[in-house]
Amino acid sequence: MDGSVDEERRKFEEAKKNLETWKTKAEKADDVKARLILEKLEEDDAKAKAQQEMFACVKKQEECQKEFTQRINAVQDEIEKLGKRRQELLDKLQRYQAELEAKRAESIKLKQKFKIYVQIPDTEVKFRGQNKEELEDNSQPIRGVFAISQRPTVPLQGGQALITFEEETVASQILKIAKCSVSCDSLSVDVKPQTVTMDPAVKFEVHLDVSRKELKVSNIPPSMSDERMKDRLEMSFSRPSRGGGEVESVEYDKNTGTGQITFLHSRVAESLALRGSYHVHLDSEVNVQVGHIYKYQLRKFQTFCGSPKRTILLDDIKDIGDEEDLQDHLEIHFQKPSNYGGEIETIKYISRGKALQAFFLCEDTPKMDD
Repeated sequence: MDGSVDEERRKFEEAKKNLETWKTKAEKADDVKARLILEKLEEDDAKAKAQQEMFACVKKQEECQKEFTQRINAVQDEIEKLGKRRQELLDKLQRYQAELEAKRAESIKLKQKFKIYVQIPDTEVKFRGQNKEELEDNSQPIRGVFAISQRPTVPLQGGQALITFEEETVASQILKIAKCSVSCDSLSVDVKPQTVTMDPAVKFEVHLDVSRKELKVSNIPPSMSDERMKDRLEMSFSRPSRGGGEVESVEYDKNTGTGQITFLHSRVAESLALRGSYHVHLDSEVNVQVGHIYKYQLRKFQTFCGSPKRTILLDDIKDIGDEEDLQDHLEIHFQKPSNYGGEIETIKYISRGKALQAFFLCEDTPKMDD
């Protein structure tokens, strides 16, 4: 009996010990569970924070991408605008260049139209005046005035004719007719009377002054300073033994190698200019060119154009025979009063493929020049 009680007590103690053990284990498991739950909560917080940061980064990236796209589009728009602007400027440049070329061509045409190619022939001129001693030292320049007048011209092309009548009324009557039919043997030719428009002509005066006291010097070698060169030139041109005289002033341009000597007396410059050359002493003897100093002035420049009152142009004439024969038929036709014609002073017809220039010598009388 006692043995069973002890056994029961032992089992009870053992069970109690096991219970304590399991209780301890349960407490430890609860602690571990609580710690794991706490760690899980912390990890959840960290995860949520990381997700928020990730979402913020994604959002920022999207914003950056959007801003980048906007900037790219803005740059492309600006590039397109600049490209359009560049093309507009290129088109404008080409247009201005075309206008410039047109203006240049017009300028060249006008220059050619107003340029005078006539070579003025040599003319002997005899000057008369009192031979007084006091006039030998005259310091006034030699003055000359040349009046130049260009003859009015009309270009005559092939298939055209110019007719000058003796009376203005005859020309005005013919110009009222739109078309004239001229009989040529068995054929007839239709011609169109037109008003003659002369090319612009010019008239002007050239005033020329030739200095009596000043001498132009050229081909001066740049072998020394400006002041020293002036001194050498003054000494060289002051020597009476070489034809020089007292020098009033000296000018020198090193860049062009030219100078100007002003003498006190006029006859020195005139005599030296006739020589054409002069020996001056620089570092060595040098031969320089000398000549007169001219001053030009263009005055009373006038341009004029108009239409001759007694001359008409016949246009659109077909070649149907010999040039002289057709001209004779034209002259016969326009001399008849029944054709509203009258006395003809001059007539000129040229066939197709030819051209000439008609110069008006006086009033309405033209002179032909090939």
